[in-house]
Amino acid sequence: MPRGTGPVVLAYHDVRPDGERPYTVTPTAFEGHLAALRSAGYRTLSTAEFVRHLRGEPVPGRTVYLTFDDGAQGLWRHADRSLARYGMRAAVYLITGQVGERHGYYLSWEEVRRMASSGRWDFQSHTDDLHRHLPLDAAGARRGPALTERLWLPAESRRETSAEYRARVAADLDRSIGAITAHGLPRPLLFAYPFSESHGSGPAGAGDLSGLLRQRFTAALTNHGGPHPPGAGARAAAEGTVQRLEITTGTTAADLMAGLAERTPRRPGDAPRPLADPGGWDFPGAPAGTGVGAFTGAGPYPAGREHLSAEYRPSATADWTGYAADADVRALHADTNGVSVTVRVHGTRPVAVALSRAGLRVTEGTGSGRRTVARARLEPAARHTLRIVVSARSTDVYVDGRRRARVAVPADAAAGARGGIALGVRNDGAPHWPAFRTLTIAAADGTWGPGGTADARPGPVRTTGQGATGGPAPTTGPAEAARERTSR
Repeated sequence: MPRGTGPVVLAYHDVRPDGERPYTVTPTAFEGHLAALRSAGYRTLSTAEFVRHLRGEPVPGRTVYLTFDDGAQGLWRHADRSLARYGMRAAVYLITGQVGERHGYYLSWEEVRRMASSGRWDFQSHTDDLHRHLPLDAAGARRGPALTERLWLPAESRRETSAEYRARVAADLDRSIGAITAHGLPRPLLFAYPFSESHGSGPAGAGDLSGLLRQRFTAALTNHGGPHPPGAGARAAAEGTVQRLEITTGTTAADLMAGLAERTPRRPGDAPRPLADPGGWDFPGAPAGTGVGAFTGAGPYPAGREHLSAEYRPSATADWTGYAADADVRALHADTNGVSVTVRVHGTRPVAVALSRAGLRVTEGTGSGRRTVARARLEPAARHTLRIVVSARSTDVYVDGRRRARVAVPADAAAGARGGIALGVRNDGAPHWPAFRTLTIAAADGTWGPGGTADARPGPVRTTGQGATGGPAPTTGPAEAARERTSR
């Protein structure tokens, strides 16, 4: 497992012997989790340390940030003794309006004070009184999260306006912050979405809420990040939302460590030969049994398919920048097959390079904002070498040793434009599929890190060797890039 590449955030709820499933972990299981973490060399971060990391400060060694949502009493009665035994710490995201309520379930303010004085706990915001679902229509048939939805006002027989929504949510967030500081605790720096629901269905949805949260907190935490959530790094900080690894009743110590291995950020070059790491690839939309052989020429190839895509460890490569990817592409045939390589995958500015026997097309962006940056005719050949140099400032594309395109990255977009690498292959009737004979990734000279701005400087194009590193697939999708018929 990589070392010193940034923390993974773990999301717990309660620790007690016989609590509600699936969100309660037994004391024995929690003890096992901490033992596994210590055995693997992990240390835990305070919220202040974690926030400094989000702001660009490197975190040495293997680290996790332990979080507990809601503020259940089991944290003081059961979890605290385990943290003390292992020399670890955690953060509680309090529903401040519930502190002291439902005696025996929620923490009291006196227990919060004792936990804070131990030095093992700090306290953040999980709203004051919006951790619930409320009616969205007159009949009450539709209910939604009170944080993200405009609620039904029965006295006026209508839903809230956007202005009323903003005022209500702002007042709740301010009450939450005020309750924490009124009890002598530091002002909360982070927020956790109730139910991990961050988007409403109406106009008073994500935009309004995101603005309210950014005015008050460094970032917001959620457990719902799609299939490949970015880790706690520069891209997540730029987006203002940090994804967590959710721990439930059935999570074993082995499950925890496997989740950490999947999400722990990797540096470019940690796996310089990603095609030699077949277990690290995802094949979105492909039939079961699809493997890296469909991209290297070894096969097998799924029947009835003309396009395939692959993403290399998308969650672990979300913050990639400062590297060069070199590919030796062979078996290109007329205009009926081709390959694509996409970098900055899942970021705000993915760059897709589509390559055929006689043509090149470079595009940037996603969806309706996607644009063609460059087209080029190439000397027709069954083999081309491709180098893509990714830095904080630009993406440079070289074919057969000659630079064909440079895509600049605006300074204010650099953090969000990070991301890994994806491959695409297409065969529209050629006698054989194209193949990546080799794929290698070399990190830039200098320091790479969650807040780093290391540059990769182009050198000679490599045409021998094996493997490489890659990363997540673009929002546009490597399959879409593979389908592009380049200029001839």
